[in-house]
Amino acid sequence: MALRCWRWWHWSAWPRSRPPPSGSTPSRSRTPLGFCQQFSTQEQTPQICVVGSGPAGFYTAQHLLKHHPRACVDIFEKQLVPFGLVRFGVAPDHPEVKNVINTFTQTARSDRCAFHGNVVVGTDVTVPELREAYHAVVLSYGAEDNQALEIPGEELPGVFSARAFVGWYNGLPENRELAPDLSCDTAVILGQGNVALDVARILLTPPEHLEKTDITEAALGVLRQSQVKTVWIVGRRGPLQVAFTIKEAADGIAASNSHREARGGGGCPPGIGLPCLGPPLFPKPEAGAALGRWEAGGRRPPGCHQTGGLYCSGWVKRGPTGVITTTMTDSFLTSQILLQDLKAGQLPSGPRPGYAAIKALLSSRGVWPVSFSDWEKLDAEEVSRGQGTGKPREKLLDPQEMLRLLGR
Repeated sequence: MALRCWRWWHWSAWPRSRPPPSGSTPSRSRTPLGFCQQFSTQEQTPQICVVGSGPAGFYTAQHLLKHHPRACVDIFEKQLVPFGLVRFGVAPDHPEVKNVINTFTQTARSDRCAFHGNVVVGTDVTVPELREAYHAVVLSYGAEDNQALEIPGEELPGVFSARAFVGWYNGLPENRELAPDLSCDTAVILGQGNVALDVARILLTPPEHLEKTDITEAALGVLRQSQVKTVWIVGRRGPLQVAFTIKEAADGIAASNSHREARGGGGCPPGIGLPCLGPPLFPKPEAGAALGRWEAGGRRPPGCHQTGGLYCSGWVKRGPTGVITTTMTDSFLTSQILLQDLKAGQLPSGPRPGYAAIKALLSSRGVWPVSFSDWEKLDAEEVSRGQGTGKPREKLLDPQEMLRLLGR
């Protein structure tokens, strides 16, 4: 790609402190005034970019802000709304897990942190452009897509990836029109992890038990008409090797019992089955192959030779494994390594323009980022819509409607 003209501007042409959000009261500049010594990323204001606003992104940003008093962090997100897996992956009947959003909100409201939604890295702005504008870039965008099993029949109607099905009932815009047919009495899930149990539990939980959660009304309508009474969770190995946690198993049993009480009838009793069909069923995917797993320190992607200032955290580094606290620990580790590199002088030297340069690029390309204050307006709208039915919120599903509500 041709070099952009802004890359040739003298760095002093760019402001060294982040401009305050529109409508906000100007705050004290983050860059010490009057200094004339040579710029040092360790002693002055390192500009850091995080790609992805899920747990990995926010935990990385939180650690950086806590352990470097002058670091400025910009979080880029392709969705119009933040929180990634917490919003679109955590089951609606586990609201306590979503309480971490309160911590992420505090991070986003820091005057040294900024959220930029509606920006697709790789399309609206490239990673090389981000690296040119920031001292360090951390990729934290999670599992971007599902991994195909490459077995006969997986393309047939009625076969969905768990990622798409979970996105459907959790309000991920790209999955809002999934429309699964639940007129059958038996569903089969391949895999024995926590997500498998989440899907099984949602299928078997009586809809009236979900009405006070943040599940989408569209999904709730389909589940009310569901005829599914039995869910088989199929694994490659036996029950001793299952990947789900004890808590998920207990919740699944509770959902099965609730389903039996609410919808029980003749024939085979409704509930969850755990058959083991052994290795011949389907080949084991190469873990991390499609996700680009990075080595433990979070610095080096496979085959990449220009690693200075480029890091990763979360699932994009280690694959879709573990729970949110696992991601927290992993993200803190990446942040620690970044700060060690910063202290050792291994990051690019000299001032970097940060978001000022990226904002100019996005504007020239007709991209209008969504700020965290914009998200708070959408959040208030969702909460307001949910109050009428006793739900904590009714999620907005259409990006165009979101933009209209923001006056775009």
